Amino acid sequence: MSRMAPYLIVAVAPLCWAGNVVLGRGMADVIPPVGLAFWRWTIAFLILLPFAWRQAVRDGPAVMRAWKIILLISFFGIACFNTMLYQAVHTIPAINAALIQSAMPAFIILVSLILFRERVTAIQVLGTILCMIGAAIVVLRGDLGALLSLSIAQGDVIMIAAVILYALYSVLLRRKPDVHPFSILLYTFGLGVLMLLPIYIWEHHAVGPVPTRPEALLAIGYVAAFPGVVAYFCWNYGVATIGPNRTGLFINLIPIFATVLAIVWLGESPRGFHALGMAAIFGGMILFNRRPAAATARKARRV
Repeated sequence: MSRMAPYLIVAVAPLCWAGNVVLGRGMADVIPPVGLAFWRWTIAFLILLPFAWRQAVRDGPAVMRAWKIILLISFFGIACFNTMLYQAVHTIPAINAALIQSAMPAFIILVSLILFRERVTAIQVLGTILCMIGAAIVVLRGDLGALLSLSIAQGDVIMIAAVILYALYSVLLRRKPDVHPFSILLYTFGLGVLMLLPIYIWEHHAVGPVPTRPEALLAIGYVAAFPGVVAYFCWNYGVATIGPNRTGLFINLIPIFATVLAIVWLGESPRGFHALGMAAIFGGMILFNRRPAAATARKARRV
């Protein structure tokens, strides 16, 4: 496998999640948030089950030995994050949610530093800041006045909490047992569904059931297959191969992909701030992944 392959695989996750944010916002008035999350993970679990159950049985003892970590990543990454995201986009504009989510790499770096004392260089911090600036340019449409006019609403607070919990999920993945990736997904999806079940039952009676109209069923099918199974497999693979900090940086591609999807699906025309934001984000990613000069010199001497 080429050196670029892990990065290309990781990039699939933000592409799927960009569609998840756009769809979640579009279906906010159709599907209740907990119901969307519950059926997303239930169907994702059922999709994965035929391919993963044998391996999951073999990996069962290792998973049981690490049950505390499995419960934590199931809670943070499966039960909480997307449920909170779907709830947030019920009450805040997409610009707020996208801007807050683009800060996730910074939270991942901070959590890595606090929990594992992972070293971060000044140039990596600069790369992260450049990525966040690029994401902000895109979601603010190049208008600083839009940032100044934002107010902290309930949805903003929910989204900030969701981002922090997903940063914990990403960092704690390094403590998961050394088992097959499908096993981790199957166990965490199943546990996440069980955690959501009581809240889903309450929402079903207090708010209303999930509708069975074709557009609602298609939406659930999409978030189950792509942001669910495909994206989480790619994300977990990235954390295992290139580390949580580098993987977390790819979150900044979500507003980029969301912009492209809007252009393709909604017929919007690209503008100058799109190019400027993309340049800043990709520049920041290159800067973050740049080898330190000393390490490059040592490799050259070994050659």
